[in-house]
Amino acid sequence: MSRPVDTVIAAARDFLGERITTNAGLRDHHSHGQDTQPPVLPDAVAFIETSEEAARLLGLCNAHGVPVVPWGAGTSLEGHVTPVRGGITLDLSRMDQVLSISQADMDCRVQAGITREQLNAYLRDQGLFFPVDPGTSSCTIGGMSATRASGTNAVRY
Repeated sequence: MSRPVDTVIAAARDFLGERITTNAGLRDHHSHGQDTQPPVLPDAVAFIETSEEAARLLGLCNAHGVPVVPWGAGTSLEGHVTPVRGGITLDLSRMDQVLSISQADMDCRVQAGITREQLNAYLRDQGLFFPVDPGTSSCTIGGMSATRASGTNAVRY
């Protein structure tokens, strides 16, 4: 009898192909952040590229009771990227696009995997910038939002 996570992995291969993997090295890489907690291996890592893929995979995981842990860059100091109950790690690093910018409103819509450095490079030509700086250039907007990370510039701006 297969486990629910095996059913999810098999079904996800239909639309993710090789972008859902049980490779030991990738599972190990996604087993912890930069915190001090012990690593826990996810059962698989899914590299999604669209919101539709995320929704479809999350629907499968929900239907089968499989835990999901989102992953941006792995810079977490809080431990929130460690898949403490196994399941699927949802790697968002390929979702790194700016969707829209409104200079008049001084806001933009982005995908969760974009880094603050990538965003600022894009905004520079619009005369805008994203002042939040939690201390490393590889932090993703999704991870920063999940942990309310802001850094020293938050007070200044």
